[in-house]
Formats: sequence, structure tokens, C-alpha cells
Amino acid sequence: MSLVLEAKNIDKYFKKPVLFHVLQNLNFKVKKGEFASIMGKSGSGKSTLLYILSTMDTDYEGQLFLNEELVTGKPNKLLSRIRNEHIGFVFQFHYLLSEFSVLENVMLPAKKLDVKSHSEIEYDAMEKLKMLNIDQLAKKRASRISGGEKQRVAIARALINNPSVLMGDEPTGNLDSYNAENVFQIFKQLKEEQGLSLLVVTHDLDFAERTDRIIQMEDGQIVNQ
Repeated sequence: MSLVLEAKNIDKYFKKPVLFHVLQNLNFKVKKGEFASIMGKSGSGKSTLLYILSTMDTDYEGQLFLNEELVTGKPNKLLSRIRNEHIGFVFQFHYLLSEFSVLENVMLPAKKLDVKSHSEIEYDAMEKLKMLNIDQLAKKRASRISGGEKQRVAIARALINNPSVLMGDEPTGNLDSYNAENVFQIFKQLKEEQGLSLLVVTHDLDFAERTDRIIQMEDGQIVNQ
């Protein structure tokens, strides 16, 4: 089974205000098509780990592989392109541009990648909205739709470049139980129908227990996976 993500001997220190060893010798793998979740108390290092895995934080020791290629040590410009092409990201807050339409928000990462024409990107964006049953919102301003709809738009945006892995940082943390269940079902469908790999940091035990595997963190270490 091919690996989409592999972390080898990841160590991370916060230097200020005092030296703090926040991640300690972490090793784990995410297989292609696997839906894994990361759990642990606040302060256990979950979000810190996710920022390293997403290549946004490069100040760490150890090695990170994406699609079995080493990404550690690559220049920032290249990392930015790798991130845009291969990693979809869904946060607790949707970070949509409120003055833009739903369709324009979804198109943004593809425009940044700049490998397809405007009409191709628009077509792809509509396809993603259809897949998530929100194509009827395409022309609406992002500020005019509900919280659950906004999170779906954020998922569509994360999928626009057909990433290798979708990462989530508490993607249901801001939603009521109905919309949280919706997001879970969307993720499950992406895994089952598209073979997408997902890695989600969550506090929601009900969510995590229905994923393929829970990576349990405690005090900067993986205690169970």
C-alpha cells in the first residue's frame, strides 16, 4: 500500500519564552485512502504537528515525506507549490472571503496554482459544489450563507486542486451536531468514492471513533496509533 504521508523522528522546540520540547520523536504513516484522526488534550501538540505535516511550519527536526518524496528542507517557494497542489486544508473557521461569491472562493487555490484556464477552473469548482450539494449557492456571496454551508464551501475549496491528502484542524469544532455529522459523511464519502487520504485533528470522540484509526497524542508524543 503506498504512503501519502510519513513523519520520521519529528522533534519540535519552542524557543521562547523558554526552551520547550513540544513534539518528541514522532513517527507515523498515513496510507493512501486512509481516514485517520489525531486526538489529545489541549496542549498535547496536535495543531503544531498538523502545521508541520502541512509544510507550513519548517522549523523542526526530522523528516517529512509526501507521496514518498522528502519535502523537508525544500525552499519555501517550492513548498508553497507542493502545499497548494497536494494538500487540502479545512480549518475550524472557514476563512472564506466574504465579499467574494461561493464559486470565486472555491476557485482561488486553482487560480493560484495557475495550470488551468479560467473556464476549466470554473467548471471544476462547479463540479466540487455539485458533489457537496451546494451548487445552488454558487453565485451567492460567502457572507450570505449559513455556517454549515460555509464549511462545505471550505471543503470544496480544499478539494479544487484534487489534493493527495485532506487535512482538517477541528473542522467540526464550530458546528452543531447536524452539520458536524454532515461534514463527517462528506469526509467518509471522499475516502470511499475518491480514495482520498484524510488526516483530521479533532476533540470529537464520536467523530474519531468512526475513522479508520486514531493517533493519540499526549505531551508531545504519540502514545497510541
